[in-house]
Amino acid sequence: MNTTVRETAQTEQFVAPAASVLEDADGYILEVEMPGVNKEGLEISTEGTELTITGRRSLPTIDGRLIHHESRRENFRRTFEIDPSIDGNKINARIEEGLLTVTLPKAEHVKPRRIAVS
Repeated sequence: MNTTVRETAQTEQFVAPAASVLEDADGYILEVEMPGVNKEGLEISTEGTELTITGRRSLPTIDGRLIHHESRRENFRRTFEIDPSIDGNKINARIEEGLLTVTLPKAEHVKPRRIAVS
């Protein structure tokens, strides 16, 4: 089989990372698995009611000849639709050991509150 190699602009490949969403009285907690991604390779943005997370892996260089490789080299991207009741100015995130935790607090006006009876 004869194969011709052509140089073309390489399109960046993304895979959707696994995610979990938890809810408590104050808001939502989004946990996203992003192995190989560190703080510098992470981009989180909101536009309207969409939250987009992009994680670019920082894979170590390998000294020697690679014999077998099973881990994927693609980067991560996932978009979530967020509830309009989320206070977008108070969203925060942290990444630790490949697990991204995004805190999505509910706006004060939608949180349940107790009304005192006089």
